[in-house]
Amino acid sequence: MLFSIILTIVILQRLIELMVARKNERIMLSKGAFEAGSSHYPYMIALHVSFFLSLIIEVVLFDKEISLIFPYLFTLFIFVQLMRIWCLMSLGIFWNTKIIILPGANIVKKGPYLFMRHPNYLVVCSEILVLPLMFNAYFTAILFTLLNFLMLSVRIPTEERALIEATNYSEQFKRGFQHQDIN
Repeated sequence: MLFSIILTIVILQRLIELMVARKNERIMLSKGAFEAGSSHYPYMIALHVSFFLSLIIEVVLFDKEISLIFPYLFTLFIFVQLMRIWCLMSLGIFWNTKIIILPGANIVKKGPYLFMRHPNYLVVCSEILVLPLMFNAYFTAILFTLLNFLMLSVRIPTEERALIEATNYSEQFKRGFQHQDIN
């Protein structure tokens, strides 16, 4: 029952995020933005859909129980969800599930982006590990952590290359993290 409730909430959250991403994409494209890395995007979607299917199959088919350390993992999971919201709010219309780049824009350097380049990817990595561990779904946790690292090994360089070519990304990281926001 607890698994169903948590999973339903997470899936609804993802569906809402996809709607926000589509809205942001329309806004950004209307301002002259372009999409980078579109060739790997279908694989990323497949990875995330497969993650949820694997999690459901492993927990339901193998009758997995909640972890003995569930309260700690759930606390970490809630923290990760708060980080996710902080990332989305910090990026505003620049947040997307696709790599959408607005030429000439200044990069966002507020919220968690003051401290690291890609905090949203840290959130995704953490969630892909923690959510299955809450229900002892070790196969899903290990397999999709590895697959996600493989995906990010393509996605992050693609995103950074596009940011370097079209924004002030490399200039900002030469100077280090200063208090500059995108406007």
